[in-house]
Amino acid sequence: MSQNDLVKTLRMNYLFDFYQSLLTNKQRNYLELFYLEDYSLSEIADTFDVSRQAVYDNIRRTGDLVEDYEAKLALYQKFEQRQAIYKEMKRHLNDTKKIAQYIQQLEELE
Repeated sequence: MSQNDLVKTLRMNYLFDFYQSLLTNKQRNYLELFYLEDYSLSEIADTFDVSRQAVYDNIRRTGDLVEDYEAKLALYQKFEQRQAIYKEMKRHLNDTKKIAQYIQQLEELE
């Protein structure tokens, strides 16, 4: 698996975590099996008795859909920003002025 594929899989796993409740059962099942369980398209097709192409099309469309949700809602982006701020806060635990600035940044994200 290439570095690009790993980055895409990691991103899709996060997006799936944030937006899975907005998906249909079929969309959830396909994405979960493909990205989280590392099933192949053929394995998913066999599991649901559909064509490999149908699985591919559904995964592609659902991936586009969760990317669209992210573009509108930015839950993953805000999560990453919060994580970066928490990391900086840990680095500056003894600097109360810096911690206050980080808390303000977190509040602005919400």
